[in-house]
Amino acid sequence: MSRFVLIKAVLGPIMRLMFRPRVEGAEHIPGDGPVILAGNHLTFIDSMILPLVCDRQVFFIGKDEYVTGKNLKGRFMAWFFIGVGMIPVDRDGGRGGVAALMTGRRVLEEGRVFGIYPEGTRSPDGRLYRGRTGIARLTLMTGAPVVPFAMIGTDKLQPGGAGIPRPGRVTVRFGEAMEFSRYEGMDRDRYVLRAVTDSVMTEVMRLSGQEYVDMYATKAKAA
Repeated sequence: MSRFVLIKAVLGPIMRLMFRPRVEGAEHIPGDGPVILAGNHLTFIDSMILPLVCDRQVFFIGKDEYVTGKNLKGRFMAWFFIGVGMIPVDRDGGRGGVAALMTGRRVLEEGRVFGIYPEGTRSPDGRLYRGRTGIARLTLMTGAPVVPFAMIGTDKLQPGGAGIPRPGRVTVRFGEAMEFSRYEGMDRDRYVLRAVTDSVMTEVMRLSGQEYVDMYATKAKAA
């Protein structure tokens, strides 16, 4: 039995009891082949809930600090996140973005599911911020369709992204798959990359009902 199957079998019922997730539109996720899941990011537990509500294993990039803790909590986090599909990457410095992009490309070329938060970081205030174009480069380089999704209510259970989350109900809403084959070979055109990214973010906004802010979340946090 794989660690992913074990985690879903053991922790899945506990998570469902605690968060009572309502899942809408899961039928939009293809049953096989490469696919990108792209959604909003409200709080830390988003990355715990998403893998457990999907039938297929979702691989995603995470900070390497999540798996380097030496105490009991750190070891458990490493066991859980690597088990559900997190790939630790050092995202600091100039090479971090390239490493994340190449990791996503490898996952998709293996015919798997890759999850990504185009905002690049958690929303500082519950609004939806401008997406970074890595999502566009991935879909254009690999031909993988994009299934947009929205996390709804997770920030109410874990405000600020820290501390032990409160029990409550969350909704995970998936939209119809989007494909961008008409832009094949244009993954270096910055206008095309921006147009594709904005198309995805428009769908995420529609699914989540969030107010959209046309600036990067990292800039808003630094202000």
